[in-house]
Amino acid sequence: MANLRFQVVEEAFKKKPLEVPPPSERPSEYFGKYVFNRTKMYKYLQRDVYDKLIDVIDNGAPLDRSIADAVAKGMKQWADENGVTHYTHWFQPLTEGTAEKHDAFIEHDGKGGMIEEFSGKLLMQQEPDASSFPNGGIRATFEARGYSAWDPTSPVFIIDDTLCIPTIFISYTGEALDYKAPLKRALHAIDEAATNVARYFDPKVKKVISNLGWEQEYFLVDEGLYSARPDLMLTGRTLMGHDSAKNQQMDDHYFGPIPARVQAFMKDLEIQALELAIPCKTRHNEVAPNQFEIAPIYEETNLAVDHNMLLMSLMKKVARKHGFRVLLHEKPFDGINGSGKHNNWSLSTDTGILLHAPGKNAEQNLRFVTFIVETLMGVYKHNGLLKASIMSATNAHRLGANEAPPAIISSFLGKQVSELLDHIEKADKDDLFFMAGKQGVKLDIPEIPELLIDNTDRNRTSPFAFTGNRFEFRAVGSEANCACAMIALTAAVTEALVNFKERVDKLIAAGQEQTSAIIDVLREDIKTCAPIRFDGNGYSEEWVEEATRRGLDVESSCPVIFDRYLDKASVDMFERLNIMNRKELEARNEVKWETYTKKIQIEARVLGDLTMNHIIPVATMYQTRLAQNVASMINVFGDEEGKTLTASNISIIRDIAERTQIIERKVEDLVNARKVANKIESEREKAIAYHDTVEPKMDEIRYHIDKLELTIADELWTLPKYRELLFIR
Repeated sequence: MANLRFQVVEEAFKKKPLEVPPPSERPSEYFGKYVFNRTKMYKYLQRDVYDKLIDVIDNGAPLDRSIADAVAKGMKQWADENGVTHYTHWFQPLTEGTAEKHDAFIEHDGKGGMIEEFSGKLLMQQEPDASSFPNGGIRATFEARGYSAWDPTSPVFIIDDTLCIPTIFISYTGEALDYKAPLKRALHAIDEAATNVARYFDPKVKKVISNLGWEQEYFLVDEGLYSARPDLMLTGRTLMGHDSAKNQQMDDHYFGPIPARVQAFMKDLEIQALELAIPCKTRHNEVAPNQFEIAPIYEETNLAVDHNMLLMSLMKKVARKHGFRVLLHEKPFDGINGSGKHNNWSLSTDTGILLHAPGKNAEQNLRFVTFIVETLMGVYKHNGLLKASIMSATNAHRLGANEAPPAIISSFLGKQVSELLDHIEKADKDDLFFMAGKQGVKLDIPEIPELLIDNTDRNRTSPFAFTGNRFEFRAVGSEANCACAMIALTAAVTEALVNFKERVDKLIAAGQEQTSAIIDVLREDIKTCAPIRFDGNGYSEEWVEEATRRGLDVESSCPVIFDRYLDKASVDMFERLNIMNRKELEARNEVKWETYTKKIQIEARVLGDLTMNHIIPVATMYQTRLAQNVASMINVFGDEEGKTLTASNISIIRDIAERTQIIERKVEDLVNARKVANKIESEREKAIAYHDTVEPKMDEIRYHIDKLELTIADELWTLPKYRELLFIR
């Protein structure tokens, strides 16, 4: 086994970058090559059909089923020209991944042969087995029927020989079994609520769009080394492993030169992503060794979520081609930064960005302040729910560690925005709403141009920071579906906007002038949401105490945090906005608790297996070798002198014996704790038991294993070490 470790390390060092032939076209020319976008719609659809479909996409018009056959015919023609033989409804069940079932374009012709066809009916809906996906009890095994339904606002695309049709996924009884259905409801709700508020300032506003720009962080590990680590293969993270002497402490990886093998992978990934219309913009080394990031240009939120899910799938496929494995777990390695997926969120209209501060125009600044404050109101009122939306067994390892934000939701606004809100709360109504734009800073270096400094700094410890024209929700985990966080955030802000308009309209109906009414309500809300505003160090112990005094949710137990979905305020909000009903919320929580339990359960089983089949045998083997050395020395030099000469070996033998005894005892305790927890019927209580009684025992076992790794001879250690996993390029 030791030789296998050295072999895979040696092979990893020898690997060369894979040649990626450059495309014959510029990116702008092959962008969307495999997407049925508007250009292709216009080419392959009749004009009246095209117009009706665009009306659905742009204006939310009801989908006319009568055009489905014509759309399917156009899609089929385009697919045929690209060598496509199958189609699938591509959806996002409650697994944090995607699902697809491929069907061929073939039917019986009634004459003993086959014909190829694709009808509007097949485009519009399919019938996956709803009981085989996580559903929280909505579907029993004998109640298997569910439906996937075409989402025309997210373009159809081609992967290999398959036409992929983005869809929602619902049960036979109508409940959402996916992320897309409630996300689309939430986006419709905020469009209506935000448009109504935006019309206070510009009656010509027709529509408000939620925008999302995600930043996908990830690790790359050589495929051979990955295969030699069962914990990485089965859980996505290392359950043991001592720190490398050098990790990220030199700050030399962040934004450093991209390694050649990684550069080839990134180039290949970007080409394929651009062909699928994923607008990849940025790539760079992240802080931790072998950690990287890819980020796109902003898109409409529903499409951005689909593109992120598609990219994560594509990353895994391309990585294997280059001899890598992608790690999307939020904390695959202890002691270094984990991976997040920062969600940059904003609102825009057909007239501009609602969160953009123009500077000297009082009316536009009032609009800016309105949407900033009501966003804060939503985040304040539902800060526990927002934390629940990003919490998971995997992300819990990352939050609050190194540069990840803490598990307390707060918002950083920066000095100028904070001062503006304080000024509005206290100043006379006739004062001008003024906020400075970017200001120039000249450096004493002639060759360097003047720098434009933003009106807000950045706070890397803030989970929800304002960064100029958007909020950055930094707490979202790297392997999560962005939709989960976006549903909660969108709902919270929508509720705040609806409430804001109701109060303003009430004052106007009572005879108050509109601007005066808006300012009065804003002043109330600025004061109310003040506890959510925090510009300091989110990592400090003092902040935990301060957040508690402010009434913010400081719960740290992942299973208990999920309770926030079922708070009366959460249920009332989701039901009032027609995003999810109580049954759907209860089902999702059952899924969350069950998923949490299973993840920890798998980790505990893998840790127990590795401990008893790798660690203990290796430790015993080395112990025996040392004991033989001690016996040989005593035989040569006598008892007293032999023991003196081998004192260090005797100390190591004793240390190994003590640690292996502790490990074996704690593994037995771990197994017993699992057995007790597994008997609990309530999914919530079982998850809490796994959090409170099972997971801590894993940390105790790891501590002693990591100490043994430093003690046992390197050639005997069977598992690739951190210094090998993290520094193979």
